[in-house]
Amino acid sequence: MPKILLVEDNEINRDMLTRRLARSGFDVCCAIDGPAGVAMAASERPDLILMDVALGAMDGWEATELIKRSPDTADIPVIALTAHALASDREKSVSVGCADFDTKPVDLPRLLGKINACLSAH
Repeated sequence: MPKILLVEDNEINRDMLTRRLARSGFDVCCAIDGPAGVAMAASERPDLILMDVALGAMDGWEATELIKRSPDTADIPVIALTAHALASDREKSVSVGCADFDTKPVDLPRLLGKINACLSAH
């Protein structure tokens, strides 16, 4: 069962997405902010990270840069999640090392397609 680290500061979003991903056959662990996400990427060694972009003091892009900078976690694919569907957000996500980008509210079939594509490529 592939393990996904969900980095999401909104409790409702975190709970909903965790349950939906678990029903889809994933083992899900959660971090509530960027620093916890960086630490859990190293300690949990997930197969994939879903990274909320708007996280507060350390945003998802900064957390992704730190994850990609570490030799222990650099190979973990990251999918950025954001409520904004701006081209600049997509470009920024790619520039910091995200494998893909998706918008919220989450369209689960579309997100599962991206997750499976990243896991297959990895």
